Amino acid sequence: MPREQEQSPMYAAQRRLSAISAHLQPPPAPTAGCGLAANPTAGEYAHVQGYSAVLPEKLQTGKWNVYRSARSPLRLINRFPENPDIGTLHDNFIYAVETFRDCRYLGTRIREDGTVGDYKWITYGETSTSRTAIGSGLIHHGILEGARIGLYFINRPEWIIVDHACAAYSYVSVPLYDTLGPDAVQFIVNHATVEVIFCVPQTLSTLLSFITQMPCVRLVVVVGEEDVKIPPTPANTGVQIITYLKLHNQGKMSPQPFRPPKPDDIATICYTSGTTGTPKGAVLSHENLIANVAGSSLGIRFYPSDVYISYLPLAHIYERANQVALLHYGVAIGFYQGDNLKLMDDLAALRPTVFASVPRLYNRIYAAITNAVKESGGLKERLFHTAYNAKRQALLSGRNPSPMWDKLVFNKIKARLGGRVRLMTSGASPLSSDVMEFLRICFGGEVLEGYGMTETSCVITTMDIGDKLIGHVGSPNPSCEVKLVDVPEMNYTSEDQPYPRGEICARGPIIFRGYYKDEVQTREVIDEDGWLHTGDIGLWLPGGRLKIIDRKKNIFKLAQGEYIAPEKIENVYAKCKFIAQCFVYGDSFNSSLVAIVAVEPEVLKAWAASEGIQYEDLRQLCADPRARAAVLADMDSIGKEAQLRGFEFAKAVTLVAEPFTSENGLLTPTFKVKRPQAKAYFAKEISDMYAQLRETESARPKL
Repeated sequence: MPREQEQSPMYAAQRRLSAISAHLQPPPAPTAGCGLAANPTAGEYAHVQGYSAVLPEKLQTGKWNVYRSARSPLRLINRFPENPDIGTLHDNFIYAVETFRDCRYLGTRIREDGTVGDYKWITYGETSTSRTAIGSGLIHHGILEGARIGLYFINRPEWIIVDHACAAYSYVSVPLYDTLGPDAVQFIVNHATVEVIFCVPQTLSTLLSFITQMPCVRLVVVVGEEDVKIPPTPANTGVQIITYLKLHNQGKMSPQPFRPPKPDDIATICYTSGTTGTPKGAVLSHENLIANVAGSSLGIRFYPSDVYISYLPLAHIYERANQVALLHYGVAIGFYQGDNLKLMDDLAALRPTVFASVPRLYNRIYAAITNAVKESGGLKERLFHTAYNAKRQALLSGRNPSPMWDKLVFNKIKARLGGRVRLMTSGASPLSSDVMEFLRICFGGEVLEGYGMTETSCVITTMDIGDKLIGHVGSPNPSCEVKLVDVPEMNYTSEDQPYPRGEICARGPIIFRGYYKDEVQTREVIDEDGWLHTGDIGLWLPGGRLKIIDRKKNIFKLAQGEYIAPEKIENVYAKCKFIAQCFVYGDSFNSSLVAIVAVEPEVLKAWAASEGIQYEDLRQLCADPRARAAVLADMDSIGKEAQLRGFEFAKAVTLVAEPFTSENGLLTPTFKVKRPQAKAYFAKEISDMYAQLRETESARPKL
């Protein structure tokens, strides 16, 4: 009998009551360093530096260079402290169902007829019933324990239900980015030997175009409308195609007992999109994911009254870890319609209290609001700046800002995200300090930046609630320890003054099992002492806060020998109002940088109208030298504000109307530029810009 049915009604009621009580009277946030207070002998082994504790790498001979969270300096967290029995994703789900059975869990706006309405919800209990039906349906089709199950569609409740079914019946989920091209999907399915693929009608046609090249696939389940038309099964493949509803009904008719996994069993194989080469499958166990979320829970709490919007790709570890954490606390999760252009409409309807995003979207919010303020002019512009500066000064001095400023100015801005957001998080790439400050002032509440990767089951470090300092990614997750390793070829060492610098390495129960079927690449990133080498360069700020300053791989030299970190410069230029996306390029044969800019169409068109410039289409406008000059001037202005060094400024720019996307091979599914592909794609434009710069240089009068 499933564990959730073994508990008495009285026990479940008490658990629900305690969950509600915790929400009504949240415990006070622990102060930095308090983790040492309960243990008088801790000082022998750890030295607290505000948010982190520093330990020796080896007790007798090691130097003091290992940082842990001050919340748990003597023990790395691998379970929820208040629920140590939860060791797997299955345990976590059962706990949530027992505690929040009748609470809202998964919500959508899309009605059965395809129209959009208010959010409609299913509860934790109803999700549990569907999870059992789907898992039992897979057993009905003879899918054995340990089989790999592919998920080939964007965020919607069925994604979560299938994932829970995998955990309950010891299947391994394999997310397939819906934006990946056919070649990558085919590679992943064959590499992981995926037997079942859940897809939607839109991805089914893609799948069927190369189904004969994937002999391991036995069953394709189509998620979607009840009346979806199922095409005939391709000949000579042995593949069966059925609807999600049929699978659900088959399982409902013959429910099967759970096959609970063990903590060290594989939960998922997350293929990292990568900027080069074929995807690599990061093998993550149940223990990995539970440890990461449990460690993060010491600093960030959620409550059953919280509401979250799910639109970041579920195939990415950032959103996946969020889901595990939100489940544990009974949060209601509403899904977007599936169109990023309609996200603001979904936010207005859902009115979330928790909002997770990436710098790309935060930069766009920042640009949209600052441009609107500039265009408003006069009294409105002056009022915004007065309110902004007053609130900024109050926050910097530790005072509570006057509520008047929110009423006059900022509540209108908060309404863009629904008006109720209390916590905003940022991950996947660096968020600039001024955008972070802007978000904290305009939206209020907590705005936290974290740092992590798929190979660490998500979070390595995150900002601590209440920390007013910005420009860093916080202290270590209590479930891992962090050290910096010297990179002599880039002149970074842990002895650097005033701040130790080096490659960021992490160790602990969050570290993945390795790359699937790839021992060579696994050994390249995990050393013999168990440290994962991230490839990122960091430094320790006072208080034990980590700051990312460089990337070990994406570095190139200019002709005079200056090292360039292009991602840092691209993040600066992302704040330019004309720029939707930017690719900065340079090499050792040239002394300066050039940039390819995918423009914000409406901003460029508005500029052209103000200048009286005529054009037939956006491509013609992008080719206009006056447009290039205006964009480059704005980039220069942004670069000066950010104090870029002279050689870090792009000296020429090419404007393109077509955005960088996964479809044209220029973006990874996590919105990072694929640098080698972008270099090849824009080879002519890059060559032309350098030729133009050489002409300009040779035309200058010589002294």
